[in-house]
Amino acid sequence: MRYAIQQMEEGKLMARFEAIIKSEIVRLAKREVRKISVPLGRDVRSLKSAVSQLRQAVLTLQRVTTQQQKQLEKGETPLQAAPEEVKVSRFSPRLIRSLRGHLGITQRELALLTGVTVGAVHLWESGQFKPSEKKKAVIVALRKLGRREVRKLVEKKSAGRVKQTVRPSPSKRRGKKKKSRK
Repeated sequence: MRYAIQQMEEGKLMARFEAIIKSEIVRLAKREVRKISVPLGRDVRSLKSAVSQLRQAVLTLQRVTTQQQKQLEKGETPLQAAPEEVKVSRFSPRLIRSLRGHLGITQRELALLTGVTVGAVHLWESGQFKPSEKKKAVIVALRKLGRREVRKLVEKKSAGRVKQTVRPSPSKRRGKKKKSRK
């Protein structure tokens, strides 16, 4: 009987020992998996962020290209630069003045090309105001052009402006003739 009791106690001991070994193996396996999965999780999160930023950049570029295509279909010459170029470009009053000098245009002509008033160009050059993002894009696009191209643009825009400012007389607009007073 003693032998049977001893066998049972050894069986219980072996069962406990087996349970301890199993739990230790599970604990070490989880630890090893964590060592591998935590850095992978960080990498996945950073890749997701990069993909999101790239997706936003692609959407922005798609918007810009559709705008430019519409302008080309209308026959307008687009004076725009990529948003990334505008962000990295520097603007100072001296740089705007030197750009005008390099292109050989007046403040009035720069105002015509950028779609602002002459006073706004003067305020940019005096440092009192900075151009908006859209106007910065036009200025960046102007940097890439030469004198001849800019001169053609100025002539084209000024011819278009003259057509806009010439209006028919009030009598022709209403379709009535003025009655002379006697």
